[in-house]
Amino acid sequence: MHPAARRYRRGVHRYRFLLSRQWVILTLVAIALIPTMIRLGFWQKHRYEERTARNDLVSSALHARPVPVEQLASPGHAVTRTEKYRTVTATGTFDTAREEVVRRRTNSDGEVGFHVLTPFVLTDGRVLLVNRGWIPANGAQTAFPKIPAPPSGRTTVTGRLMADETTAASGIKNVQGLPARQIMLINSAQEAHRLGAQVLGGYVEQTAPTPKDGPEQISDPGSEDAPLNYAYMIQWWLFAAGVPVGWWFLVRRELRDQEEAAAEAKPEESAPAPV
Repeated sequence: MHPAARRYRRGVHRYRFLLSRQWVILTLVAIALIPTMIRLGFWQKHRYEERTARNDLVSSALHARPVPVEQLASPGHAVTRTEKYRTVTATGTFDTAREEVVRRRTNSDGEVGFHVLTPFVLTDGRVLLVNRGWIPANGAQTAFPKIPAPPSGRTTVTGRLMADETTAASGIKNVQGLPARQIMLINSAQEAHRLGAQVLGGYVEQTAPTPKDGPEQISDPGSEDAPLNYAYMIQWWLFAAGVPVGWWFLVRRELRDQEEAAAEAKPEESAPAPV
């Protein structure tokens, strides 16, 4: 046999272990892991881009010049992503006789209580829903809590414009049959039906004025941790690159083990038979 052919056969023989059941399964798992990790990296990349865009949008809205709420909201209007968190102003009077509380809301310390939702009657007679802030749930939640009064008379309020709450967006179930003047979600269409008035779409989280003994104001929306998603993206792609490298190191170790086993067996085979 030609020496080259002999070396070829010897080399192929060395890698015959790759056809064993154990190594076939290991190789298939490695092949499946590579595209899976690459896809996970791209998913983290999309999450990073989404969170970065959201942070930029929120920051831009919070730092934009305040505008009258009538410029952005109207009855039946759905607040858009670019309008959300915009600082708006409104002039009118609080209608405390028809205010409600929103159940199961937490403050910055994680305490469960209520948000105070007070209709704010504008100078043209239309109504703006104003979330005045958080109060603790002292006592039985079936009873209407004691709420600090807002400024009386004609008032100008400032706050962040928010979109109507829905179960799909918030994950909060809109429970029916609640005690009087208690709700689960802030929805301008439902409030328009209850109040029998023209209610501007969305609502406002009040930031000013800040009464001394009023509800605890809702904190600014924090930024999402987009750099963490970027780190995960790099991590998944490094894992994908490491799979074939790790597979090759395992192959090399198996070859080395075979060579060491063959070297140990050779002296025994060549030893002379005892006389």
